[in-house]
Amino acid sequence: MASSMSGMFLGQQQSAPHPSGGPGGPGQPGMLSGPPGARGSNSNTLVDDLEAAFEAGFASLVSQDYVNGTDQEEIRTGVDQCVQKFLDVARQTECFFLQKRLQLSIQKPEQVEKEDISELRNELQRKELLIQKHLTKIHNWQQVLEDINVQHKRPTELPQGPLAFLEQASANIPAPMKPN
Repeated sequence: MASSMSGMFLGQQQSAPHPSGGPGGPGQPGMLSGPPGARGSNSNTLVDDLEAAFEAGFASLVSQDYVNGTDQEEIRTGVDQCVQKFLDVARQTECFFLQKRLQLSIQKPEQVEKEDISELRNELQRKELLIQKHLTKIHNWQQVLEDINVQHKRPTELPQGPLAFLEQASANIPAPMKPN
């Protein structure tokens, strides 16, 4: 795998299968870095092109020429071109990684299964934590509801009226004893 990743972003898209066994064969250079003739230099990588396209798009947005009031249509066209170039390079980068993923799944299917199992375990863990969080919230709300029910029952058990509390309090006071 390391040898097939050594040219990770370098090289051109190949039009014919590699003589050593087609796609994913040993010694095959990086799968995709741009269509033939799309770039001036083979030393650029897709990551470099992606970074350059991003910087060009950002620079076009903050360019002093645009700030000084040039034609709005010209600004829009320039920004659209920069964004489109960035999107094209992003698609090429995504395609490269998808091709590497396909190579990996063909060469080492057990590795893909391990990754899938790991992802499923992580998802199960995340969902278990979410369930525990919801159960805690449910328990808290049940406690709040019980407290409300207890508070509603108490006032009906107590006598009503302005002197009710005094009557209840005086009922608990022992009567004075008569001296003999």
